[in-house]
Amino acid sequence: MEKLVIFSAPSGSGKTTVVRHLLETNTDLAFSVSATTRKKRPNEIHGKDYYFLTIEEFEEKIKSDAFLEYEQVYDGLYYGTLKSEVERIWSLGKSVIFDVDVVGGLNIKKIYGKKALAVFLRPPSIAELMDRLKKRETEVEHELAQRIGKANEELKYEKEFDIVLINNILAHTLIETESIVKYFLAL
Repeated sequence: MEKLVIFSAPSGSGKTTVVRHLLETNTDLAFSVSATTRKKRPNEIHGKDYYFLTIEEFEEKIKSDAFLEYEQVYDGLYYGTLKSEVERIWSLGKSVIFDVDVVGGLNIKKIYGKKALAVFLRPPSIAELMDRLKKRETEVEHELAQRIGKANEELKYEKEFDIVLINNILAHTLIETESIVKYFLAL
């Protein structure tokens, strides 16, 4: 059966780490590469981590109905899931795993219903989230404040997800997510 596993979380909660781990430990999964207009970080690869698009390219894809879901997260900063990604992965006989923001995750869940498992990964506290974001050293101070504000807003949606996991101790979180995903894919 064609299935989807959605991981959503405030930025800095560890969802990318969890998703990468699941991809390494479960060959039935393939990563849905999101599109974004944000700047590429030094270690990221176009087409692997994200499809890095200009604002104009992104907006053209919106007009041509190429997205399963998309959101303007901040002014001039878009993220979205291309419909072609889901079809590409399903054509390989694999289930899709997403690393998407909270609104995007809920939108995908609404479209696919029981075919999709929506997991909300939350930090143990906002203070811990702030520490994690500072250690990443990828945001300047005003961006950090924006991310914390957005995280507070996103935490309000956690009850709409199928499962909520608190990422306190990463090793435990990885074991728990492996078990949850394996069970869902076997249904």
